[in-house]
Amino acid sequence: MQTPWTRSYPAGVRWDNDLSGLSVLDMLDDSVRRWPDRPAIDFMGRKVAYREFASLIDRAAKGLQDLGVGPGVHVGLYLPNVPQYAIAFFAILRAGGTVVNYSPLDAGDVLAHKIEDSRTDILVTLDLDSLYPLMERLLQSTRLHTLVVGSLGDFGAQPRETRARLQQEGQLAQVLYSEQCLPFEQLLDNDGDWQPHPLPPLDQALAVLQYTGGTTGLPKGAMLTHANLGAAAAQVAMINVDNDQRLYEGRESILVVLPLFHIYALVGCLLFPVAVGAEMRLHVRFDAGAVLRDIHDNRVSCFPGVPTMFTALLSHPQVGEYDLRCLKICASGGAPLPVELMQQFKALTGCQITEGWGMTETCTGGTFTPAERPRAGSCGIPHIGVDICFLDLDAPERKVQLGQNGELAIRGPNIMRGYWNAPQASAEAFTADGYFRTGDVGYMDEDGYIHIVDRTKDMLLCGGYNVYPRVIEEAIYAHPAVEEVMVLGIPDAYRGQSPKAYVKLRAGHAPFDLDGLKAFLKDRLGKHEMVQALEIRAELPKTAVGKLSKKLLKDEIAAAQSPSNT
Repeated sequence: MQTPWTRSYPAGVRWDNDLSGLSVLDMLDDSVRRWPDRPAIDFMGRKVAYREFASLIDRAAKGLQDLGVGPGVHVGLYLPNVPQYAIAFFAILRAGGTVVNYSPLDAGDVLAHKIEDSRTDILVTLDLDSLYPLMERLLQSTRLHTLVVGSLGDFGAQPRETRARLQQEGQLAQVLYSEQCLPFEQLLDNDGDWQPHPLPPLDQALAVLQYTGGTTGLPKGAMLTHANLGAAAAQVAMINVDNDQRLYEGRESILVVLPLFHIYALVGCLLFPVAVGAEMRLHVRFDAGAVLRDIHDNRVSCFPGVPTMFTALLSHPQVGEYDLRCLKICASGGAPLPVELMQQFKALTGCQITEGWGMTETCTGGTFTPAERPRAGSCGIPHIGVDICFLDLDAPERKVQLGQNGELAIRGPNIMRGYWNAPQASAEAFTADGYFRTGDVGYMDEDGYIHIVDRTKDMLLCGGYNVYPRVIEEAIYAHPAVEEVMVLGIPDAYRGQSPKAYVKLRAGHAPFDLDGLKAFLKDRLGKHEMVQALEIRAELPKTAVGKLSKKLLKDEIAAAQSPSNT
């Protein structure tokens, strides 16, 4: 199949590679066989080799089966970036169950909804005061019937010292162990003789329920199959490994600071490293100083992140003291990557940040940027096996031509099966010929590069003109004092809507006013796009994965304007 993007593919990489029949469990077994003594995990000063990793997974799988886990049983993970997440994830799949990811930042009502909607029976968490008490209450009030509770330092070099420190800091909860609440170590107290369950066809076998919030309403569970996950991991491997002598199997060290409960991290920081025998360096949370030290001290070669993380590294006061030239691959997703940020990071590290676009429903894979041919303002070309088109915004049954704005629609082996327990939403999400409708507005240029303009719901209508906040944000990011920016529409009695910029300044830079910003943007924006209001903030709200969140910003504004706050 000849497409506009196939000629833009890197040498040695084929768009039409066969991604069917791939299983992440087979990828795990292959890496254990090839690199049994290679470190799989490095966490709090202790390394776990692939051989030990596999043994822990087998024992956890047996322990889960003893609790009744098998086909049709859904097991929740309510964890930060700890070895228990990686062990439990593969163990659930090995036992024949389905993983349900839970965000530690979710509100109690949202967690309760996910538990009931997903039919989660068993959940794995930690004894931290920020995690366990809420789940203990939900154990009493929802369908949950078993908690498995680990400790933060269990797989670190000094578990007792870690526990004592957490206790002193008041971060530990008092766990009420019972038949309904078991320690994680009990899950592992067996011979690892798990019983295999034959899977249905991989493209039908449900592996993960990954909830996605959208912009309104309760979260929906995207049904990700074993085939979806296998294809997504293979896509990342095929464009990055043994290609132009960048990454190699069985040699690399990957920084894991993105939260593993998020689809981007699940694929890029867990499934991909396991598929290629890489070491995963787990950080419980993102801390710019700790990340800089880890890259410098341990010669980290791969860093999947989001724009705010790269911004934080560049803004760190000691960044110049660290050698970051060991980085070979830095991938950015989750939000558009400002061109200025990309240029600054390459000047510092010598590493080109490659931008990609994806969603929960696409197993994070949608586009990738060939490292040797980045294109400013683009999130790359369609991924291996992925077909992308753009639908007319007024007549979505019709596709638009190259260069014309439309709603991005995508199909491929990594696209979800549908939404869990939501047949109408699933039907509405796909076109008659099988493309998933993303809600993103953009266009494809003549070489197959995708340019995302905005979300359809974020498009502003200003005096009859369509105005895209993404365009305004890119222009504002060029200002030397701007670290982060989001643009929202505000009511305008004359034009209907006008753009308002919410800005976080770089450290040490003087603030500016609206007139100063307008003067800076005069030659960068059209008159219909010009910012009409400005608010400078100390921080801008972010999601759990660290990307700027317009939804959270809108929620903050609405709360501040509610009658109870006036």
